[in-house]
Amino acid sequence: MAETRNEALAAWIKAHQMSAAELADAVNNAIGDLTGKPGTTSERTVFRWLSGENQWPQARQRTALEVVTSRTITALGFVPRGKHKNVPAPPAPPPEDTSVQRRRFVGAATGTAAAVAVPLVSTASRPCRVGTADVIRLRDHIENLVELDAARGGHTALERAALAGASEALGLQKLSTTNRVRQRLFAVASDFTATAAWSLIDAGQLDHAGRHLDRALTLAGMAQDSEMTMQVWNLRAMLARQRGDYAEAVAAAQAAQTTTAVHRSPIHASLAHARTAIGLAHAGDDRAALRSLGRAEEAMSKADKDTPLPVWMAFYGPAELHSITAIVRDVIGHPAEAEASSYRALAALPGAYRRNRANATVRLALAQLHQGDIEQACTTSGDVFEIMAGAPIPGRIRRTLGDFQRDLITMASSTHIAHEWMDRYRTEWSTP
Repeated sequence: MAETRNEALAAWIKAHQMSAAELADAVNNAIGDLTGKPGTTSERTVFRWLSGENQWPQARQRTALEVVTSRTITALGFVPRGKHKNVPAPPAPPPEDTSVQRRRFVGAATGTAAAVAVPLVSTASRPCRVGTADVIRLRDHIENLVELDAARGGHTALERAALAGASEALGLQKLSTTNRVRQRLFAVASDFTATAAWSLIDAGQLDHAGRHLDRALTLAGMAQDSEMTMQVWNLRAMLARQRGDYAEAVAAAQAAQTTTAVHRSPIHASLAHARTAIGLAHAGDDRAALRSLGRAEEAMSKADKDTPLPVWMAFYGPAELHSITAIVRDVIGHPAEAEASSYRALAALPGAYRRNRANATVRLALAQLHQGDIEQACTTSGDVFEIMAGAPIPGRIRRTLGDFQRDLITMASSTHIAHEWMDRYRTEWSTP
């Protein structure tokens, strides 16, 4: 019988940026925690799992794999053999339900700011041996924060939680026994710190975001992690644009283009070129902006849609590129094209991306306003309040709504509908 590659396990390893040797090390450590004696799983063993040569690991290895990955053994692609074949396999949980700890963390965090700000691991429970399992656990907490960001947007409690995670990662790297684990802990600390910066950018609290990004970039360099370096430059470009420093926005986006992550991944390249296009458009270089936009579209067409993306890149795809195209087109004076791109973005956006939908809706309203369709623009912008009903409007969307009000006053300050919109602006939008 032909061997079948274990794609589920391979996907998990790739998503967690692990090597076969590191997974073997994590499994052995888990066996040690469970039995008091470290396991003997080798890199070769993991290769046999991946190739399908070994489709059903030893019992203690199965248990350890479930501990390390927070997934059932069958969800990891392993197939029972012999007398196990007639035992129905438990259904594979969806990605967001693989960890009870994650659900508890997010539930607590969305309940109170104090809950999200607690340290991830108490001093009393700090492990004596630091290894790959600690890296995996901390990466899971980063995913927790991404889920919290999706639910509530950027806020100071999220910033504090992210900085607490960075602090723990840096503390653990001092205890790590291998250079590889140490570098990965630096990368995790960089990711947490970048998440703290993003929470401030999204909330429109820009004063300290740059300091976090400086620190995140330093940690990414210490980790020698191209993915994290790309993430930080992307955020730096966003921050600079919000501050109105368009030359820095272009420079940061162009720095992102030089990273190894961009060179090896078309979708990363697409994002870097798209971010460059926004900066160039605001800087007044229309032709260069359109060239960069074309490169972003070309790179997107080459991206493998089935390749798993890192957590921080989950937002980027065709819908987000349409949204960025709408911004670029509107800024360079092509509002009709911007309106069309906004509609394409809204059609492609997943339903769960509420903030992205609200942001695309504001951009659609601006494009309509800039074509002189004031009544339709006011109606469209009013949809933002319905989209975000029951949740705070993030600071960056409030800024865009502020741009809408400014242009509305400039173009139609004497109209009845403009006065109605401004009444709603004061009551529903201006208060964070």
